[in-house]
This record gives sequence, structure tokens and C-alpha cells, in this order.
Amino acid sequence: MKLFRRKALLLCLGYVLLLILTMVNLVDYRWHREPQQCSHPVTGARPQTRSFQTRYLYRPSPPPRQKRQLLYVFTTWRSGSSFFGELFNQNPDVFFLYEPVWHIWQKLYPGDAVSLQGAARDLLSALYRCDMSALQLYSTGTGGSRNLTTMGIFGAATNKVICSQPLCVAYHKDRVGLVDDKVCKKCPPQSLSMLEEECRKYNTLAIKGVRIFDINVLAPLMEDPSLDLKVIHLVRDPRAVASSRIKSRHGLIRESLQVVRSRDPRIRRMPFVDPNHKLNKKEGSDYHAIGAMEVICGSMGKTLRTALNPPPWLKGKYMVVRYEDLVVDPIKTLRQVYGFVNLVVSRELESFSLNMTSGSGYSSKPFVVSARNATQAMNAWRTLLTFAQIRQVEEYCQVPMDLLGYSRVSSPGEVKDLSKPLLQKSKL
Repeated sequence: MKLFRRKALLLCLGYVLLLILTMVNLVDYRWHREPQQCSHPVTGARPQTRSFQTRYLYRPSPPPRQKRQLLYVFTTWRSGSSFFGELFNQNPDVFFLYEPVWHIWQKLYPGDAVSLQGAARDLLSALYRCDMSALQLYSTGTGGSRNLTTMGIFGAATNKVICSQPLCVAYHKDRVGLVDDKVCKKCPPQSLSMLEEECRKYNTLAIKGVRIFDINVLAPLMEDPSLDLKVIHLVRDPRAVASSRIKSRHGLIRESLQVVRSRDPRIRRMPFVDPNHKLNKKEGSDYHAIGAMEVICGSMGKTLRTALNPPPWLKGKYMVVRYEDLVVDPIKTLRQVYGFVNLVVSRELESFSLNMTSGSGYSSKPFVVSARNATQAMNAWRTLLTFAQIRQVEEYCQVPMDLLGYSRVSSPGEVKDLSKPLLQKSKL
């Protein structure tokens, strides 16, 4: 009798086990069969209730998103970066941001330039992920903070994204042409969340900045596998940069002081003037404008030496563009730049770049983007700087000048002889 009961119990257990296995097979069959009816396989789904799984499997999958191309225009003040930035600001497929690190420098003034590099990199990291909230840390206003809107950031008055639909009806992003800041200033301020939403629609995000001094500061971003960041290094003859800095001395006085504070106090320097000479106000402004070139060119030289023997994180992700090449042959340079960042050059953009370098003269207004005469823009420093100022800049900037093909001069006569070109082949 005990043997019979034991057999009956084993038989019942066998039926139960068979039933369980049958149900498992049916569920497994349904699970593997249903995704085949969708256009794309479902991967990485987290465990959910069975009813949710069924709805999820039959819901049309979104199309795969193209990997976002990120670009940083790495340059310094008065290098033609406003014009160069327009080559991206005017592209309807590019989300362009102008000088976001300006907010850090304003908020943390009078901090020196070098000490602010880490904060600048962290802000760029957030912006490349379309996270605008980090800007709130550096907002200024009554009480030290205020709610930022689209009209207080990124050069809003001339930014095509901010001045175009859907954020504003003043312009259309797909129409190439300079933005009238007077028109754009009438745009209604929008929230940063709306700008973030717009940012996520673009597959190319470009940021132009003058406040990163060494390419190595960007190494953590360029090594980040979640980002696809490339850098275009826009350079210009340092003597032309210094001349333009003097011309823009009043607009750059705070920045010049912050940069000069970063100079190494241990270095013995060639004096600008006789030590007994007391600088007047204008000479003092010129002193800081040219003095900043020591830090700017020192950092530029370090970056260029890194680029000559690029580490793995920089290979294939770095390009040098000389301002002089851009204004002499804008269409060729535009095509090279766009090829580097996988963008298509339109005829409208080619015409725009050509018109911007074919103006009738050299504008007397700094910080204003306008059509200019390329030859005058290149050689203006040769008539505006004193020979002593030229020697000072060449002393500070001999390393980047040699690497980039900017010939030094030996006499005032050589400076004034505009028939003699001072531009040679770059080593990069």
C-alpha cells in the first residue's frame, strides 16, 4: 500500500512538472515570436508586467538616432572667430552656441584665466549634453542670481537658433544671412527648458569659445565615449591679434586683466618701456592688451606642440585653420572645415563666406561681424603697431609663430613693405 501511494505521488508530481514545462514553452514561444512582427528588435527592456510587455512589443520602435557630432571652435580673442562662428551659426543643421564660458568669467571675476579652466570644461560637458541648467550657477543680477532666459545667453541677439522658429518668428534658420540684432532683441525670452528641447533636435552641436587656453583641458571630453567631440583650432598672426586687442582695449579690459594675472611671476621679461616712464591711461591699456599675449601664446605653443605629436585622444579629432587662409580663399577653407565635421556645404553658404571677405574696407567697429576687405584685415597690424610693440609680441609668441608659418620681421622698413608677404607654410 505504501509503495502504491509513493508511485501515485511521483506520477502526480510528474504531471505537474510536465504542465509547468508546457506553460514555460508557450510563454517562451510567445516572447520570441511577437518581436518579429515589429520593424526593429527590442533590446535592453527592463522587467515589467506581462500586459505592459505585450503593449511594448507591438508599439512601433523609433528610428535609430544618428550619433551626435560635437564641435568646439578653439581660439582666442580677436582671431576672426566671430566670422568663423557664422559659418556654423548660418547652417540650418547646426545648433550653435556662442561664448558660454563668458558667464563663468563674469561671475567669478577677478579670478585668473588658468584657475577657471576646470569650471569651463565642466560647463561645456553639460552643454554638449543639452543640459542648460548649469548656466544658472553663473547667472548674475540682483541678489547674485536670476532666472536665465534665451535672451541672456549665447550671443542671443545674433544667434540664429534663438532668433528663429520655434523660439522666435523673426528669422528662419534655413535662410542664410546675418541676423539684425535690433530685430532679434525684440524676440520674447524663452525658458532654458525650451532651448534644451530644441538642442536635442540637432545632430550637430557647435560651440565657439575664446576662454579655453590649452587643448589638454578638453582631453576628458574628447576621451569620453559618450561624446563625439572634434576641435577646430582657429589661429591668426599674433601681431594682428595684439593690434586688434589694442583697438578693442576698452571692451577687453576685464579679460586682459584676468589673463595677465595668470602670468608666471618668476619669468624675467623684456620691459615695454623705460622703467622710469610713468604709463598714461592709454599706454596702460595697451600694456595689458599686449601683456596678455604672453599667456595666450604660451598656451597656444603648448597646444600646437601637443598637436604635432598627438596623443590617441587627439588623433583625427583636431584641425588647425589659419584666419589668413580663410579670408584669402574662403570657399576652399569652408569645404575643408565642413569635410572635417561631416557637414554639407551649400551654395548659399559659399556665397555668404565669399561676400564676407569681399567688403570695401576694414571695419572700425570691433565685436561686429560685417563684410571686410581680406587684404586690409590681414595687414592692418603692419601700419597700426609700433616696432617696439611688434618686437614684444614676437618675443612672447615665437614658438606658435614658427610652427604656424608667421615670419618675423627685422626692421621697421620690413614691416611697412606690404609687398613682402609674411605668411609661410604651416608645419601643422
